[in-house]
Amino acid sequence: QVQLVESGGGLVQPGGSLRLSCAFSGSIFGIYAMGWYRQAPGKQRELVATIAAVRGSTNYADSVRGRFTISRDNAKNTVYLQMNSLKPEDTAVYYCNADWKGNVFWGQGTQVTVSS
Repeated sequence: QVQLVESGGGLVQPGGSLRLSCAFSGSIFGIYAMGWYRQAPGKQRELVATIAAVRGSTNYADSVRGRFTISRDNAKNTVYLQMNSLKPEDTAVYYCNADWKGNVFWGQGTQVTVSS
């Protein structure tokens, strides 16, 4: 069974940076497309960024493009989300996602709060 464990969340001031990590276990990491999603209070969960299993092509929500970078280290079974120029509207619980042929797994989430 795939397990995903996020880390790296916290409180940061506007304009600051954070790097989230998601450790993958329980299967072959390299075959899974990975993604980061977020859910703010009172809102639906939304896609932040994805990275493909093969070639590592990436996709970003318009709201984060140019500020966030998703990457993966297949040797460490880990996916990252580097978040720069953070804004208060980035405040949310961030979830890691793994997807292989419709088999989808979620982490427990990590809180990111952007506030002065």
